[in-house]
Amino acid sequence: MSKGYVHIYTGNGKGKTTAAFGVALRTLMIGKKVYVGQFIKGMKYSETKLEKLLDGIFVEQYGVDCFIDKDPVEDDYKRALEGYEKAVEVVKEGLYDLVILDEIFIAHYYKMITSEQIINLIKNKNEKTELILTGRYCIPELYQYADLVTEMKEIKHYYEQGVLSREGIDR
Repeated sequence: MSKGYVHIYTGNGKGKTTAAFGVALRTLMIGKKVYVGQFIKGMKYSETKLEKLLDGIFVEQYGVDCFIDKDPVEDDYKRALEGYEKAVEVVKEGLYDLVILDEIFIAHYYKMITSEQIINLIKNKNEKTELILTGRYCIPELYQYADLVTEMKEIKHYYEQGVLSREGIDR
């Protein structure tokens, strides 16, 4: 990977984090290194176990718990800002071939980080680092800073039938 591109995976459909981790797995399979920073997430989702199973991946969470069903609290904002500062370092350093900033657009939606901060992060990334940004509610103004934009559109979801998030499939 001589040049790193910027991906945005957004939309209201399932699969943004899953797609990002699919790219992570491909990157790991060719011996490259992956960093994952998860905004708003503090719970140990299935994907956080990857670093125990595979060499070359580091997963760090920038959340207290997961506030999707409630309003964020002051500590959520603090952790998001700390996560942003760490993300800036990681993308500049170039020590990882792929950097995934999972749910960064949720942090933006809740005004934990600004559009200017996201643009700064993109503009100051190491030229060889591939960067994937995920989360619902990405504003279209940010699309111009990406090389690839994918919108996941929900057509139908088993959640509507009362099926909750399932370990290993949805989390």
